[in-house]
Amino acid sequence: MSAIPQKNRVSRRVLAATAGLVTVGALVAATPAGAHDRGHGHGHGHQSRTVDVQLLSFNDLHGNLEPPDGSAGTVSETRPDGTVTSVPAGGVEYLATSLRTARKGNPYSVTAAGGDMVGASPLLSGLFHDEPTIEALNGLDLDVTAVGNHEFDEGATELARLQNGGCHPDDGCYEEGKEFKGADFPYLAANVTDENTDKPILKPYTVWKKNGVKIGFIGVTLEGTPDIVTANGVKGLKFHDEIETVNKYAKELDRQGVKSIVALIHEGGAPASQSYDYDCDSPGAGDGISGPIVDIAKGITPKVDALVTGHTHQAYVCTVPDPSGKPRMVTSASSFGKLYTDTTLTYDRRTKDIVRTSVESANHIVSRDQAKAEDMTALIARWNTLAAPIASKPQGYISADINGRGSTSPEQPLGDLIADAQLEGLAPEDKGGADVAFMNPGGIRSDLAYAASGSEGDGVVTYGEAFTVQPFTNMMNVVDLTGEQLVTALQQQVSGSNEASPKILQVSDGLTYTLDMTKSGADRVVADTIRLNDEAIDPAKTYRVAMNEFLGGGGDGFAALGEGANKLVGASDLDLFNDYLAAHSTADAPLAPPAADRITVVR
Repeated sequence: MSAIPQKNRVSRRVLAATAGLVTVGALVAATPAGAHDRGHGHGHGHQSRTVDVQLLSFNDLHGNLEPPDGSAGTVSETRPDGTVTSVPAGGVEYLATSLRTARKGNPYSVTAAGGDMVGASPLLSGLFHDEPTIEALNGLDLDVTAVGNHEFDEGATELARLQNGGCHPDDGCYEEGKEFKGADFPYLAANVTDENTDKPILKPYTVWKKNGVKIGFIGVTLEGTPDIVTANGVKGLKFHDEIETVNKYAKELDRQGVKSIVALIHEGGAPASQSYDYDCDSPGAGDGISGPIVDIAKGITPKVDALVTGHTHQAYVCTVPDPSGKPRMVTSASSFGKLYTDTTLTYDRRTKDIVRTSVESANHIVSRDQAKAEDMTALIARWNTLAAPIASKPQGYISADINGRGSTSPEQPLGDLIADAQLEGLAPEDKGGADVAFMNPGGIRSDLAYAASGSEGDGVVTYGEAFTVQPFTNMMNVVDLTGEQLVTALQQQVSGSNEASPKILQVSDGLTYTLDMTKSGADRVVADTIRLNDEAIDPAKTYRVAMNEFLGGGGDGFAALGEGANKLVGASDLDLFNDYLAAHSTADAPLAPPAADRITVVR
């Protein structure tokens, strides 16, 4: 698919340059020599004053080696006649082909990523602690990535293993005679420090070099990572302000003579349109981009020439003014390998800086109409052989697609199904005595697709598909909460840290209320409409509330849920989900999608 290039070109910034050699200390061993100086082409002979450097980028792959199922595997595209269509996209077999094709004719090409390459991954990668994804990224010739919040799902020690290699401390080596070698590319974590040493746990930056051209990359994740990762995942770590960190290391790179700098930031925004080819810089009312990345971009020093972002799984190519008022490119390539961004950075050999007026960028669809990369096909087949005995086991049956991640409504049909499974599994007195269950929307990583993903047949839900929906294997908690705390938790969906970007809890059968989005803050939850089993919530009454351990720790801004007493730890969320599928569906009587009518939304 062709892409619409940005019409706006960002303005020029010229700084004095001095030669310098970059040396960076890190707590984790450095990546192999030459890993940052890959060339995709030639580039010898007479040197002109400027050279175009191709920056290819993507973000939020989340271990999706195979094309994602259902609506999670499509990209919205606006046609010339104004109609919007969904285009199937993604899968590393196609991503590899797209990147390799894009590099042709570009002797100066560097590939970077905006974080969340792993974590919340489908079973093919998640079952093996994401070793298959790191292997695939090595094969894609990824040069550098920032860490994302999901890189911390299994803690800093496991992240260090993904960087440096070595077999898993508990599960060992997965293939006889093979030891996991780790990432060929550096993971950058400039704003993540060890709380004891105050030093970055990984390299804060790296410098890509080719024939005298030098571009510095600084990588950060969102400062709020501890709010969206389990406590064990971030234990012993501090997360610092994105702007202050990037500015600090941009200054350090500048002192070393590196004048061309790209920031890789695992934080993002929301464009006014869901179409990947939306012109983010169109002047219409309400157009453009909103969200945390806007203020971050406005605060990052003009020394930085472009921002590759992520986290929100959105597609955008926008210009946002830097602190000097000059426009600067900010990009994001959706998620799951469905898009890649191609940015041209014109490098001035004399100033050693990027000519900002010449920066151009566009997103491109990773189409499934192109040839598959044979090495990626072989990689997927090899790991699928190892996963097959577990992945292909049937768990239940559905009559149609049950949308979760791909749903655009606050209440997701798959969210209702998951919450119901949790309530049923934890309602018995000896299992916790739950009255109601809550599921965080971010924990639902996919849809349940009716179409078969393998040889299992249409409508069959396999263990691998169920795992893809809930890959964290969170343990379930049942706690005491007062009615007042329960109401406060519902209000926290749309207030405090969640006011700008609401996080609507998925609720079990029996809980109903009205969400009035015409109001602001906590008032959006209409308190006198909240009912449980047709009874108004009693502020003084104690209710037993089921949720996963992430929510039970106050994650996602739900401090009220972290105040629970008399905690009982139950089975894992995935086990309860699979048990529910087995108990409520057969080949002759499959589960139908829930009506998703528990939350009445007023807009």
